[in-house]
Amino acid sequence: MENLLPPIPAKRYFTIGEVGELCGVKPHVLRYWEQEFTQLRPMKRRGNRRYYQHHEVLMIRRIRDLLYDQGFTISGARNKMQELLQSERDKRLVSENTLETYEGLDTPDPQPAGFAEPDTLFSADLSDDPWRQVRHELHEIRALLSPAL
Repeated sequence: MENLLPPIPAKRYFTIGEVGELCGVKPHVLRYWEQEFTQLRPMKRRGNRRYYQHHEVLMIRRIRDLLYDQGFTISGARNKMQELLQSERDKRLVSENTLETYEGLDTPDPQPAGFAEPDTLFSADLSDDPWRQVRHELHEIRALLSPAL
């Protein structure tokens, strides 16, 4: 059912009416879900007007999918959301630990005394060096694992 929902525009904040249209849920249902799902906390401004951020719209779509499409009860959906959030935290933690392990890859390899840098010895392509290739691949993996901002 999520495929039938409109794409989320590139905005910083969404009103409750906009979120209702983006997620196919009425505003009073969103207010009720705020009470039931503690993870859902939109920012409130003047007169208790709610402003949702992009990640909250995605969370509402997940909740909607669990309740309407997969047939979860409120309690079951709440537990499932907690599991999903915990697994995302665990993935982030593993990613951060992996990055810390490979932090030393940014530093250049120490050269023995009396040896010139490889690129000054000959003008060959440095991609022939297998360690440089491995280092490059690890940097690409790190970029993939880094959380997008």
